Amino acid sequence: MPVAQSLEELPYAAYLQRHDEGPLEHDGNYTEVHLDGVELDGGEATNVKFIESALTGVALADVGLERARFSDVWLSRNRWLGVRLVETEWLDVSMLDSSLAGVQAYGSRLRRVVFQRCKIDTLNLRGAALFDVVFEDCELNELDCAGASLSNVTFPGTAIRNARLSQIKCKNVDLRGARELDVADGAESLRGAIVDERQLIELAPAFASALGIVVK
Repeated sequence: MPVAQSLEELPYAAYLQRHDEGPLEHDGNYTEVHLDGVELDGGEATNVKFIESALTGVALADVGLERARFSDVWLSRNRWLGVRLVETEWLDVSMLDSSLAGVQAYGSRLRRVVFQRCKIDTLNLRGAALFDVVFEDCELNELDCAGASLSNVTFPGTAIRNARLSQIKCKNVDLRGARELDVADGAESLRGAIVDERQLIELAPAFASALGIVVK
């Protein structure tokens, strides 16, 4: 899916209004706003809504955004550390050149979401639902998708390391483009996923372990 690479390419760019009025509010509705260079450390903003908005250079640390909604949102050069995105809704969202670490997003729903050139460490997507999601040229370290449902998810150019995939459900999950594929557990749950021959060989030890096969 095409992804805008600059703010000016957004269809709603002309309507964006700069927002720098302090911390985010509970149940806040941020429509056609541009947050740029904002830094927030701590605080809660549950049920917040971002619609046709852009977040650039936003640094969040230990911020609670539980049950937030992101619709038609463009995120670039953000740094999110320990952000709580539990049970959030993502629709038509692009995140570019960003860094995420220790983010809790279990129980979330992501539809038509693209991550490009992002470094993502210890992302918790347990029980989440991902539809038409692309991780492109990303670093995915310690990804935890246990119990998640993945449909039409691809990983072109992405390094997946130490992924936890127990009890996931896959439909049209294409792993062939991943430049690294390291599964810590749950290899047996990759039923319905597509891998290439090289990846199959790399995954062989994980498959053997999952099936209780001893190789000597």
